[in-house]
Parts: sequence; structure tokens; C-alpha cells
Amino acid sequence: MVNGDGAHEHTEESDSKQDGNGEADGGEESNEQEVIVIQDTGFTVKIQAPGTEPFDLQVSPQEMVQEIHQVLMDREDTCHRTCFSLQLDGNVLDNFAELKSIEGLQEGSLLKVVEEPYTVREARIHVRHIRDLLKSLDPSDAYNGVDCNSLSFLSIFTDGDLGDSGKRKKKGNELEQIDCTPPEHILPGSKERPLVPLQPQNKDWKPMQCLKVLTMSGWNPPPGNRKMHGDLMYLYIVTVEERHVSITASTRGFYLNQSTTYTFNPKPANPSFLSHSLVELLSQISPAFKKNFTALQKKRVQRHPFERIATPFQVYSWTAPQVDHAMDCVRAEDAYTSRLGYEEHIPGQTRDWNEELQTTRELPRKNLPERLLRERAIFKVHSDFAAAATRGAMAVIDGNVMAINPGEETRMQMFIWNNIFFSLGFDVRDHYRELGGDAAAHAAPTNDLNGVRAYGAVDVEGLYTLGTVVVDYRGYRVTAQSIIPGILEREQEQSVIYGSIDFGKTVVSHNKYLELLDKTSRPLKVQRHNVLNEKNETVELCSSVECKGIIGNDGRHYILDLLRTFPPDLNFLPVEGEELPPESQRQGFPRQHRHRLACLRQELIEAFVEHRYLLFMKMAALQLMQQKANKETKTDVPAITENANTPTESNADTPQTHTTSSDSSNAPTTEVSSDSSASAASQAETDSEEKSLKPTSNGPLDPTATQNGECKSPLEGKELEESIPGLAQAKELAETLVAEDGSGIDPKSREVVLNACKAVGSISNTSFDIRFNPDIFSPGVRFPDDSTDDVQKQKQLLKDAAAFLVSCQIPSLVKDCLDHSALPMDGATLTEALHQRGINVRYLGTVLEFLDKTPAKAQLEHFYRIGISELITRCAKHIFKTYLQGVELSALSAAVSHFLNCFLSSFPDAVAHLPPDELVSRRKSRKRRNRVPGSGDNTAWASLTPSELWKNIVSEAQSYYHFAIECESVDQVVEKYGLQKSTLLREISIKTGIQILIKEYNFDSRHKPAFTEEDILNIFPVVKHVNPKASDAFHFFQSGQAKVQQGFLKEGCELINEALNLFNNVYGAMHVEICACLRLLARLNYIMGDHAEALSNQQKAVLMSERVLGIEHPNTIQEYMHLALYCFANGQLSTALKLLYRARYLMLLVCGEDHPEMALLDSNIGLVLHGVMEYDLSLRFLENALTINTKYHGARSLKVALSHHLVARVYESKAEFRSALQHEKEGYTIYKNQMGEAHEKTKESSEYLKYLTQQAVALQRTMNEIYKNGSNASIMPLKFTAPSMASVLEQLNIINGIIFIPLSQKDLENLKAEVQRRQQLQELGKNEEPTEDTPLELEDKIPID
Repeated sequence: MVNGDGAHEHTEESDSKQDGNGEADGGEESNEQEVIVIQDTGFTVKIQAPGTEPFDLQVSPQEMVQEIHQVLMDREDTCHRTCFSLQLDGNVLDNFAELKSIEGLQEGSLLKVVEEPYTVREARIHVRHIRDLLKSLDPSDAYNGVDCNSLSFLSIFTDGDLGDSGKRKKKGNELEQIDCTPPEHILPGSKERPLVPLQPQNKDWKPMQCLKVLTMSGWNPPPGNRKMHGDLMYLYIVTVEERHVSITASTRGFYLNQSTTYTFNPKPANPSFLSHSLVELLSQISPAFKKNFTALQKKRVQRHPFERIATPFQVYSWTAPQVDHAMDCVRAEDAYTSRLGYEEHIPGQTRDWNEELQTTRELPRKNLPERLLRERAIFKVHSDFAAAATRGAMAVIDGNVMAINPGEETRMQMFIWNNIFFSLGFDVRDHYRELGGDAAAHAAPTNDLNGVRAYGAVDVEGLYTLGTVVVDYRGYRVTAQSIIPGILEREQEQSVIYGSIDFGKTVVSHNKYLELLDKTSRPLKVQRHNVLNEKNETVELCSSVECKGIIGNDGRHYILDLLRTFPPDLNFLPVEGEELPPESQRQGFPRQHRHRLACLRQELIEAFVEHRYLLFMKMAALQLMQQKANKETKTDVPAITENANTPTESNADTPQTHTTSSDSSNAPTTEVSSDSSASAASQAETDSEEKSLKPTSNGPLDPTATQNGECKSPLEGKELEESIPGLAQAKELAETLVAEDGSGIDPKSREVVLNACKAVGSISNTSFDIRFNPDIFSPGVRFPDDSTDDVQKQKQLLKDAAAFLVSCQIPSLVKDCLDHSALPMDGATLTEALHQRGINVRYLGTVLEFLDKTPAKAQLEHFYRIGISELITRCAKHIFKTYLQGVELSALSAAVSHFLNCFLSSFPDAVAHLPPDELVSRRKSRKRRNRVPGSGDNTAWASLTPSELWKNIVSEAQSYYHFAIECESVDQVVEKYGLQKSTLLREISIKTGIQILIKEYNFDSRHKPAFTEEDILNIFPVVKHVNPKASDAFHFFQSGQAKVQQGFLKEGCELINEALNLFNNVYGAMHVEICACLRLLARLNYIMGDHAEALSNQQKAVLMSERVLGIEHPNTIQEYMHLALYCFANGQLSTALKLLYRARYLMLLVCGEDHPEMALLDSNIGLVLHGVMEYDLSLRFLENALTINTKYHGARSLKVALSHHLVARVYESKAEFRSALQHEKEGYTIYKNQMGEAHEKTKESSEYLKYLTQQAVALQRTMNEIYKNGSNASIMPLKFTAPSMASVLEQLNIINGIIFIPLSQKDLENLKAEVQRRQQLQELGKNEEPTEDTPLELEDKIPID
């Protein structure tokens, strides 16, 4: 669990529901009551479509009629219909009605599918749907990154779906010959990193051609007289048999007409084959179409739904094969009509994004069904808005949108497209001149987005933020925002009624805004403060001055420009005459940064406040004890206060909460779901979950929540208690004091609280409450004289927070990497690990220097290497950004390939290919200057050389990250830091949105460059946006995790199933958080013995991870490993091996062989190979795992002991007893030293040693016998046993950290019956508590290292 959040879902509950209705106290119980409301039982209806047998369909009362339409359009036998209505007893059902509101609709009702007449819109929808069906197996949309398609390759390795084929495979004994030898590049020690296997060829993708051409005819639109005959549009089709036909779409359906390419004759042909569906028509005129279309649909419906459902946000692939560009009428039409806001779905053309975003926020949220509805609406609008904003931003940069101020120079232009406002990330009108010019203008949008995210998470009723998306594309940063109604008609001066438009020179305030913002001040830790305006009057604010309040024409209170929501980071903001604490100074801070907008992250603020809270409790407790001790002499108390007033000193000796909480994760209880603790969901959540949940309150406060919730480690408390006798009682006393108001307490105790408050910098004197004033150190802001003390305190607090980052958070990150509770594998996961602890990426150089000085540097090599490659690719990205801005569109691929050559190729004189002269007409290009951002006829990019680029990278690393890279070329860097070029290529491509052709690149040739311009296929946008959360689902997920960790698997399983339902309800079927949910569920299924269910859930998790995160994302690699384990347990050995080899290939590509996670992967592979008796191969992998484990865990670790044991077992199977003995002895020694003689592990090991010795002796005897008596020796047959599958599986479970609860078959049956009984009870609404609620305790409690 990240920060052990699971333990306080009660506080979270009560804080998140701000309506203050009393249901929060019930916590989970109230939720369970609410859940029943949603799960109305489903029922079955019969559906009768023309020309097919009636079939049954399971529906639920919440569904809309429209959803049945969708199902029918997807089913194999009815997929060719789009224009129909559903009728019950002759009454047409309303598409948007919920099923439960329809009279007479019940179990067994018959719904008739009735064909309806077409309109132009319906005809278009029909043609588009047919085109989608024809292209359903074609991956080109995924490669091109359109329509939320993305790649997935799992089915290639599992040969289709695991579920059904799995049962078939199991019948024959699976040990018959499987080819286990992996390709050469996957074997341990291999140096080549091929790119092509990243996207294995899927045989399904060789498309079965149904038609040669399907396109709109040139005769469109129909002339008036034909319109009056019902003609809607004309299509032109070429069949596979080379028959050219012209088709009329009319109100009655589709038929052949007599037109040809050059003569228009709309009369029906003879026969006209009039059909209501285009598919029926084509099947009649083209036998090949009929045959292939049927086969195609069969294949389509066999694919796992997760391979084809759209993802909520677009995922782009950085590699793609050369795809043939085929004619596609729908795509062509889309490009030209520039579907503004997807008008097929919405009447009235463009969407009013602002109205949609704000009305969804206003939906009611009193109970669970309402909240689900609201969160689903918010999420849907957000993902649509993000897609539209991305399209718009690309259109703006590509020069396809007219600016609203076309007269100004390009950098200053602003755009409106589809009701979204776009601005470029440049410092226009010297707005940011004081703050760092263009660098500040580039940082401001992401800061603003973080502000929008934070205010959105607090979710105060009546306070509105703008929809915001930041898009980086072709070297430009574009901010897309929804438009406040009426803002374009007014001047900014008159519309801003709160905040400042000139960084604090003039400031205004407004009571309503103060009231609204006050509600956010506690969760966001923002202090209300006074500033002076231009007339030296005091103005009260509850945000930074830049935060502007505007009341729109719709009467809503909007806040915008939230770039200073969080306080400044003093480590990167040198201020005249201010000294930083020594911890910061020792690391060389403060440092000059590119701009003055460097802020602390929200996660850091949270961690800092939590740290201070522990300090506060400790101080109060200590003082109370002193008071007890000094009842007679009251002299010592002031001394403590003196001491307490220098919090910076006491920082060092307080145990740091975050680090300690991970100590307990070695115990098996946590092991069960230790992988889920790092799950993307919980990581993402700690960032932006209710910030209100931290118990830093002014009023009555429930300190126990923090005590148990935040520092869940028992060590915290124990260390204190042991060090000071009687502290426990004092602590309780302190807690009671703090819980009261400070009114009814005797003055002595009040003094204690006051002293503790002062010491930790609380803004209140009677309770713990830390907040920050975001305007401190803002250049233009002046404070009134009477708040000088306050300002001084705030400055000190900011310095302490900056010091806390350097002295606590960075060491804690390194410690987590040392004990492997944080395992970054690539740049993205590294960044995530930094952000989780509140460390900004600008500290990357500092982190690397810290690593360099760590004594355990060798055990952090993987982390260091990933850090270096991240630092280098980020520097390259900064340079690439400005490099691209000077490139015109026609030279884009040449410029990108030239840059990559300079960056990665060993070829010393990379020369750029300028576009050929005949294309560049000099006269024209001069006229067109200043039209689009990238249109200067600029060829400066072509003069870049590799040595110059690397010089720039080195100086960028020095100036931005303050890190020295002493290398002059890519080869030196690779050599010095042990990087691999394929990893650098992947990182730079993902960061900049480049898509390259998938082929083998020869980076190391000294004679020719690695890339040509044909290798650059595309350049994609890199998009940042807010991720709206499913809060209720997340609470269920967390309490499920908590239950599992306490050992209540059954309850945990139910809660997580419930969470899965709610997640699906809000996000639809595809989302990273659903992925985490499925993974945990699969693990629980597996532990509880339901292997088939585990397999099915984990298969979904893998598919989803591939689709939502990317085919080679580190999480995807982990999902592959889990799936392999469950496959093995199901007896599908060859599939398990294929999956493990895939995972190993991906890991080699992403981070190379030298990574602690590789040891686990290789142990898995070695064990499976051992199981299929491939001993030599198995040894290669197991010995590699042993080497890596020894390197990263230290030679004395239990992991190493286990590795030795696994190697010994293989040697035993090979009858090489001497080697086996050698390894087992090593293992035995480690167990003996770590666990003691009496421990069962040590005993097991010594038993095994005895057994090996006997075998060795027996073998020696036999050999001697043979030497002595020659061929006629009487030989005792030796027992060489192949390992049993069960023993291999047992070892697999151990290394993967899975502990079994011994359950007999009977227990399992009872368990299942119990689950079913609960469901029935719930459906009846009784919800009685089941009687035998016995917790399933985890049996053995030895820490599995």
C-alpha cells in the first residue's frame, strides 16, 4: 500500500463527502447498502431479427435501449444492420429509455428488430459501420493513433483465447515435445537487442480482401429531382472480381444503379438487388465478398473484446511496420469535413465543451448511484474533451486553423476551434519577463494543469475550473482550454473580480470567492493572507495573486491561472539575503533555474505536513512527561521550548515515516498483494485522491487516524516507546489535549500544545495546522506591515520544506530502491517513483549525485543507469524541441532522422538530406513567411553535427540538472554508463512523440548513418490532461487491499469484485485502475485455488495493460510474468514459456539485463525449463538469476540462498552431485547464519544436503564398480527423477512471493457457496451478516526475503 493509505478509509470517507450528510460515519456499511441499489438483478429477453432464429439476450434494468442496439451491431449474425428499431408488442422503444422504465418488458419478452427507412445521416452511419467491420482486424488505426485504437500482441503468444483453448490443450499430456529453445537474443548474456520482435506478425492481420474499393461516388450529392425519388447518396464500389458498380443509397435501402464513372444514370439496374443492408447487396453481387466477409466476422467475434474496445485516451506506438495505404472513403471524408465535434453523435454540430464540463460537475452526489452517474459523466466528457483538444492542437500547429488575431506575428497568435481556446507556450507581450521569459511560459501551462487537477480533486460545490489540456507537438507547446461564457466579449480588466492580472501590482478580492476558496484551503494547505494593492490598501486572498476569479455570463464562479497553487521551491529560487537550511546548502542549493515558477509538488507538501504532525505529537508527549517529572521544580520546561524552536535540528532524529512503513512489507501478510501496492492505481491515487483526508485540522481532530493510518509501521511507535519510558501514556494525554478545542484544558497543558505548535510552525496556537502562503517570494507581491511575523514564519516553513525534500525524501527514495520496494524499470516508472515522493524531475541530477555517494552504490546500479539515460534523453528532448521549431513541414522527416543520427549513430559525420530543390520554389516561400508556426524556410537544422549535439547535451545537463557528464559522443556515454542504444531510442521517441519504422537499425556502423528519412513514419502529440477519478470504487479497492493484507481473503475478494463493478461503471471497460484491480483479483483467485478464474482475470489484465499503457510498458512486462505463472499452474507449459520469453525480450529492450527484476524473471524461466527437463538451458537462466540476486541483494540474502537451492536441484536432476552439493552448501550457510539452526528452512536445507551426499556416494560406488569389473559389472539402477510439476509449481510460488492458505476442496466449495449465499441475500435486500465469519489467517509468518 502506498503510504499505507488503506488503513484510514474511514477518515477519507468522511472528508470526501462534503455535503456533510451523516452517512459517512457508517463507512463501509453504508456503502454496502448502497451497492445493492445498483445491482438490480438482470433478466433475459428474446430478440427476433429478420432472417435469423430468435436468440436470448441477458440485459440489466439500468441499461438503455440503445445499448441493446450496440450489442446487435456487434453480434456476428446481426452486425450488418444499423438502421432499425426495437419493438415490443408493436410499440417502438425509445432509444434513450432505461429498460426498467418500459411497461410490459420482463423476463422472456420478445423484442422484434424492425428495419427503418434511411436518412442521409443513417446512410452515412451505415457505410461507416460497414467500413469499420471490414477493417476490424486491420491494425492501421492503432499504428496511426486514431479513434482510441491501440496494439495488443498477447493472443499471438497464447494462440487465441486462453479460456476455451486452455481446456482443450490440457487433455493430451502437455509434456509431448515442446520446442523450448528461445531465440538467440533472449538468452542470458546476449548483446543484440533486435527491434523487430517487438511487434510479432499476427497472421490474422493479413487482411482477407472483401472489396477492392468502397468510396463515395463523384456524382454526390443527388440532384433535386433524384432527391425527390429518395436518393440519399451514391457509392462507387470495385469488387474483388474486378466488377465496377455504382450504388444508390435510398430511403428504402441500397440498390445498383446504371451510372458509370463518366455518365450519370440513376435509374435502378436490372436486377437492382434492393437490400436494406449494404452487406446483403454486396453478398449477392460478389461471391468473394460473401465468403470473406463471413470469415472475417467469425474471426472478429473470436477476438477477445479487450483487443478491440476503444481506450479512454489515445495511446501512441513509437514503432510501426510499413503499412500499405489503401483507399478508404470514410477516412478521406473525415479528413476533409474535419469532423469538428463528432457530429454523428450530437445534434447541432459543435459541442459546448465548457457547458458540458461544468454541468457534469453540478450533477447531484448524495448517494452512491448518483455519484456513479456523476463520475461517469465527468469521465466521459473529459476523455472526449482531451481527444478534441488534441486534434485541435495538432490542427493549429499544422497550420489548418485561422488565428483570431491573424495580424500579429506567429508566436503571439491565439486560436479558437470547436469551442476550445488554444494558445502557444511563448512569452507573448513580455507577460513572464520577470519570471524567465519563454522558459516560464513553457512551464506555466503544466503548473496550471497541476492546479486544475488539485482543485478538481477537492471538488468544492460552486467553484469551477476550466477544462485544460496541454499538448506538445512538433516542438511547440499548446494549451487548450474550454471557454468561459462571455469572456471573449469583455476586456480582461473588467471581468477579473478576484486576484491580479499583473502579478500583484493591482489586486482585487471578492467575498464569494473568499468563501469558496476557503473550503479548499485546508485540503490544499493554502493559507489565507493579506497583500497590499497599488493604493497600499490591504486585500485578503485565499490563493496566490495570479489566481484570477471571473464570473461567467452563466453566473458560475470560475478560477483560472492556477500556476502558483503550490508554494515555491526555494532550492531553485535564489533570493537576495535569504539563507537556506544547511541540509540544502550542503547539496549546493539554492541553484539558479531557467524560470522562477519552480513549485513544490503536492505530494511533497502532504509528506512534509505528515512528518511535522509526528514531530508535533512527539514534542507534546515529551513535554507532558517532563511536566509530570518536574511537578516540584518547574525549571526544565522552558529549556525544552528553546530546543524545540529549532525544528531543523530535530528533523534529523525523527524517524522518517515513509521509509519505516516499508519495513513491514517483508512479512508474508503484505506479500500476498505486495505487487499491487505499487499498482498504477494506488500510485495515481495518492497523487490526487482527496487531499482533505490528511488529518491536519484546525478543529477537533482524530489523531488516532493518523497514528494508525499514516505510519502504519509498528516500528514507529515502538522505537519511541523503548527510548523513553512512560511515553505511551504521555502520548495518549497529548492526543486528548489536541482533540479538544483548547478551551477546557488547564493552562499548563495549553502551554504544552502552544510550544509544540510553535516548534512545528503551525498557524494555529491550539491545534496542529500547517498551511503555506503561495505568494511568499513572488516578485511583485507586497505584504502589509502587521503581517511581518506571519511572513517570516511562512518563509521559514518554505525553507524547511525545501530542506525536507533534500534531507528526507531523496534518501527515502534511495532506501526504497535498496530494499526493492521501488523498482523503476524505465524513464516513466522512474519519474513516477520520484513524483510519488514529491521529488520534481529537476532534482534528477541531485538524486544521481546522492546515489554516487551512497556506500551501497553497486546495489543501485540499475537505478543509476535508468537515471542517467532519463537525464540524457530529457536534455536531448529540450534541444530537440527548439530544433524542430525551425523546421518546415516538407523537411520534417529529414530533420527528425538527422537529429536521431546525431544523437544515436556512431557514424561521425551525419549529413542531413535537404528536400530536393524542385520542390522549393523560392518566390513562393518568401511570401508565405509567418503563416504557420513552423513555416520559416529555415534549413539551419541541417548543420547540426553529432559532436555539436553531444556538446549541447552535456551543457544542458550541467545547466538544467547541475550534473556533469564527461563524454563527447554517444559511444562514450554508452561505454561509461553501460547504457544501450535501443533503450535511448525508445525513451527519446516516447518523450517526443516520434514514430519510427520497425526494422533492425545498425547504430554502430562507422560508415553510414543508422536512420534515413524513410524510417521516420510519424510524429505524434504528447498530451497531458487531468484524470478524473472514480472515488467510491477506489475506496472499495483500498479497503479490499487492506482486508487482504490482514488476511481476510474472502472479504477482500468481495470488496475488490465490488470495486471492479464500480470502476467499470465509471470508466467503461478499459482503464489503468481496472488493470490493477484485475491483477489483484487474479492473484486472490490463484491463492484461493481457483486457477481457471485467475487465468481469465490475468489475461484481461495483460490485454488491458498492453492497450492502455503500451505493449512494452514495465507494468505490462509484470502482467506477462503473472500470467505465465497461472498458465503453468493450469498445465499450459509451452504457453507459460512463450509468455516468459516475451517478458524477457521486452525487459531487455526496456532496461537491459542488469536489473533486479530480471533475476525473478530468469528464476521463473529456469524453473519452467527444469520442469520440462531442459536442464542445460534451465541452468543458464538460473545461474544468471543467481548472479543478479547476489549483486543486488548481497551475497548473504535469503533470495540468494533460494537461488543456490534452485540451481542445486537442476544439477541433481543432471546427476552432477558435486556441483549440486556445492550450491546447496552455500544456501545452507546463508540460512544458518540468517535464521539460526532451528529454523525449518535451515533444517530442510540440511536434509537436502544429506540426500545429495547419499546420491553422490551411490553414484561413486557404481562408477567404481564399473572401473573394477568392466562391462560385466552388476550395476544398481540409479534413480534419476524428473522433477514433478507440483514441486516446480511450489518453487514458482515461493519466488513469486505467493503464500498459500491450505484449503481443502471442501473448504473451497463452502467458500463458493458462501459467496453465492451472500449475493442472494443482497439481492433480497436483507443483507444479514453471515454467521460463520471466520477470518482466514495466513498460516506461516516467516518473512520470505
